[in-house]
Amino acid sequence: MRERPVDVEADGTSGADVAVPAPERPHGLQTFRSLRHRNYRLLWFGTLFSSSGQWIQQVTLGWLTYDMTGSAFLLGAVNGARSLPLLVLGPFGGVAADRVNKKSLMLMTQTGLMLATAIFATLIVTGRLEVWHIFAFSLATGVGWAFNMPVRQSIVPSVVPRSDLMNALALNSAGFNITRILGPALAGLLIAKFGPGENFYIQSAAYLGVALTVLQLRLPPIQRAAAASVGANLKEGAAFVWRHPTLRTQMTLALVPVVIALPFISVMPVFARDVLHKGPGGFGLMMAAPGIGAVAATLFIASIQEVKRKGVLLLGAIVSLGVMLMLFSLSRSFPLSLVILVGVGASQMLYMTTNQTLIQITVPDELRGRVMGIYMLDQGMLPLGSLLAGTLADLFSAPIAVFTMGALVSLLALSFARFAPTLRAL
Repeated sequence: MRERPVDVEADGTSGADVAVPAPERPHGLQTFRSLRHRNYRLLWFGTLFSSSGQWIQQVTLGWLTYDMTGSAFLLGAVNGARSLPLLVLGPFGGVAADRVNKKSLMLMTQTGLMLATAIFATLIVTGRLEVWHIFAFSLATGVGWAFNMPVRQSIVPSVVPRSDLMNALALNSAGFNITRILGPALAGLLIAKFGPGENFYIQSAAYLGVALTVLQLRLPPIQRAAAASVGANLKEGAAFVWRHPTLRTQMTLALVPVVIALPFISVMPVFARDVLHKGPGGFGLMMAAPGIGAVAATLFIASIQEVKRKGVLLLGAIVSLGVMLMLFSLSRSFPLSLVILVGVGASQMLYMTTNQTLIQITVPDELRGRVMGIYMLDQGMLPLGSLLAGTLADLFSAPIAVFTMGALVSLLALSFARFAPTLRAL
């Protein structure tokens, strides 16, 4: 593989200015040790702003769609539309992350997301919103995230030492899920008090906060992809994944929670209103509850120095996710449902943090963006799961849909545990 010389990101700094310091001998609890690195701190605070906006959008968009249409199918379709661009553009976002200036790419995508959200908010508050606007907005934001997510994830291993990587990824997830707790609850309260339009203005302001943190980054020299065509870069990334059997298995396994489990979010408004008989406030609490478990799980991972048998943890977390979904579908008690949703969030984050760590430590710098772009394809398959969840909920009921999804998740995870011994051995 022909490599071009290492480039310095275009922010006027040399490698010596921003080199990641060698890890020191740990003393005491090391939960937040990655935050001692300046660039990682900026990325982490950017994650707080960005995920706050995402959760406000997801809750408000779901409630707005179901309130306008009363259709669980359209609710699933809108959630699917947000992820569809990842399926088409995710690999190209990975190529862009490996080829161009990472700081400029993040700034450009965040600015686009901010403007699109502000325009959508204006349509709502002026009374001009139509259903097709919701789909157009969902697709537009999906395009932005298809280019933003691979570059943001590919930067993390370059701003922390390898010994802090799992801690850094766990803190990323913890930050995301702190806002998962606060964002939906706040969104539900704002919907009830003011209406959905104001929520989208708040999301636009959150994206402005992300752009301000990106402007302050001073990235170290990061090796870029070989100077070749986009097609050749895509092929190189795909070939690396295909030739690595364990990495290939991880990518395939990632389809299980993304396509079958996580789409349960798309029918949460149905559970809130029709199953548990709650309004916007209760819906917000239900969307926030998984974040409590996710934060607890990620802080636990961040606090320990080393996780042995990561493959067993990976598979066990997916089995647990399926079991929790089945229990949630059977519950008719609002407090019990919230407790189970906490377990759903914990299982999901244990899996995601472990899987991302294993992928990041396997992939070299010049291929990391493309591999993460391919990894994003799994999330791009979310429309299939969202449509399945919405269709099953319309044909039968939301509880039957979620129970079926949970059972499939557990069975498929057990199949991987049986037939993928190399994954168990990690």
